[in-house]
Amino acid sequence: MTSGHEELEDAGRLVGVPDEFQRLWTPHRMAYIQAGPEPLREECPFCEAPKFPDAERLIVARGETAYVLLNLFPYNSGHMLVCPYRHIATYDQATAEEVAEIGTLTQTAMRVLREVSRCDGFNLGMNQGAVAGAGVDAHLHQHVVPRWTSDANFFPIIAKTKALPQLLGEVREAVAHAWPITGR
Repeated sequence: MTSGHEELEDAGRLVGVPDEFQRLWTPHRMAYIQAGPEPLREECPFCEAPKFPDAERLIVARGETAYVLLNLFPYNSGHMLVCPYRHIATYDQATAEEVAEIGTLTQTAMRVLREVSRCDGFNLGMNQGAVAGAGVDAHLHQHVVPRWTSDANFFPIIAKTKALPQLLGEVREAVAHAWPITGR
């Protein structure tokens, strides 16, 4: 047009046209977003998970008093949770056997993640009570979050978004495969 006004393009015709933006497709997060503050919970998710096949509930290893599963809403790829089977809310309620096995499973999780994901470090922690940030405050769980030197970027700070380069099923398969035979 010569009038100085450009015609607007129909955005529907632009689908699939390459541009300079990178897009993160995270459809699994929609269940969390739509569920609101109490995601997917009529029953305790950590009491329910062991009742199902491992792959279905992202369990990577089972012990005698505790088990390990991937976090359904991970901070990073490979983010695991170590949970006692028993429904207890805080660490001081755990038996000596549960404390020992949670510790052993946490150490094994770290070794396996180092092997599988080549991570540079970890965040370990237990948020006990809703006021402390526990998403599931009624059932004790230890977070094992792998970290890489290059994993900090602007997404979490500006966009409240975390880039996860692998699907949960792929991560679970790799971690479960690398877990020592005694823990499978």
